[in-house]
Amino acid sequence: MTIKLIQFPISHFCEKVRWALDYKGIPYKVENAVPGFHMLQVRRVASKTTVPVIVQDKTVVQGSGDIITWLDQHYPEPLLTPTDTGLAGDALEWETYLDKEIGVHVRRYVYQTLLQHPKKVIPLLGADGNWWVKPYLTLGYPGIAKFMRVGMNITPGTAAKSKERVLAALKRVNDALQGGEFLVGNQFTRADLTAGALAAALFTPDDYGVDWPQDWPEPLKSELAEFEPYLKPIKAVYAKYRNKA
Repeated sequence: MTIKLIQFPISHFCEKVRWALDYKGIPYKVENAVPGFHMLQVRRVASKTTVPVIVQDKTVVQGSGDIITWLDQHYPEPLLTPTDTGLAGDALEWETYLDKEIGVHVRRYVYQTLLQHPKKVIPLLGADGNWWVKPYLTLGYPGIAKFMRVGMNITPGTAAKSKERVLAALKRVNDALQGGEFLVGNQFTRADLTAGALAAALFTPDDYGVDWPQDWPEPLKSELAEFEPYLKPIKAVYAKYRNKA
């Protein structure tokens, strides 16, 4: 039975799941959640209001890490979790670290600027939505932006700290790679996938599946250059493995 993925197209945690599904060559259909309405939309099938969520028949799995684990159990080829217990633990440890230090903080840092520019962020929030989604987001934008700022703890101060956390995490990834290709062992794993998916907003790859802004607003546009030296190995892995089935 085909898997249904409930997602926000712009969400980098949802990109983790899209990448895992595509990498394994698993057919799936997408149900795009609508900001604001998503809480009711998701709660119809899951215990929490967060995405990503996958649904297959009566099985519901919520959260990118749990979803990848479930996919490895039920669609093991190719595995994203190493069979070696020690390497599997290392991959999961990296994933947890990257979820926290890149996933949470990239989101906070980028949205601090983007939420000040409705014309740039609304197309991202409403990507691939029905005809009424973008007008709805435009009309309700002040409330939606406030909700996002409160929910993600986005302020100029927290965003500045998040920028430093992301830079530190990217430096740690580069140090761990030491010129190599993979974070764990000698194979592509969920650790590498997580690094690429969660950092993707910093290098805007086409395979992500959204129409990125042609120009990022300032100060984001200028500041993104600071990340570039640490993104090269992550970008290379993304380009090589993003659509490999």
